[in-house]
Amino acid sequence: MDAFQRELVELLPRLRRFARTLTRDVPDADDLVQRAVERALQRRTQWMGGSRLDSWMFTIMKNAWIDETRQRGRRNRLLRPADEGEAVADATAASQESHLAAASVEQAVAALPEDQRIAVALVLVEGLSYAEAAEVLEVPVGTLTSRLVRGRAALQAQLRAG
Repeated sequence: MDAFQRELVELLPRLRRFARTLTRDVPDADDLVQRAVERALQRRTQWMGGSRLDSWMFTIMKNAWIDETRQRGRRNRLLRPADEGEAVADATAASQESHLAAASVEQAVAALPEDQRIAVALVLVEGLSYAEAAEVLEVPVGTLTSRLVRGRAALQAQLRAG
């Protein structure tokens, strides 16, 4: 396994997390990760060695999801509703509280408009810089900043109300 493949394998948990943010559905997220990895392997000569592989992969994933949603629209298929989370049967009281808090945050993020949800995922969850996230989304940094400000405000309001 070469360095590119090793780095790609190390990115898989982050890719899956970002895919769940995009799709709001676990099976769709798994399919999206697979498509993105396949595209990356097919186009690996396009990746500029020394640049950030995570930013490149997030861009591939975002574009793959755009392609998928367009195809679904043409087929007049409805997207499945957001996954409500998985119950933990034998959790302790502390882990139940932790699970409920995480579920509340996940629901609040899922309720954001798509542009805000993706901006929040790239910057706050995946740790990309504003410039990197703006590049992934193909928008100016000011636009990304506006989306983050609105997204953070909406998250705070939802979490206070919940």
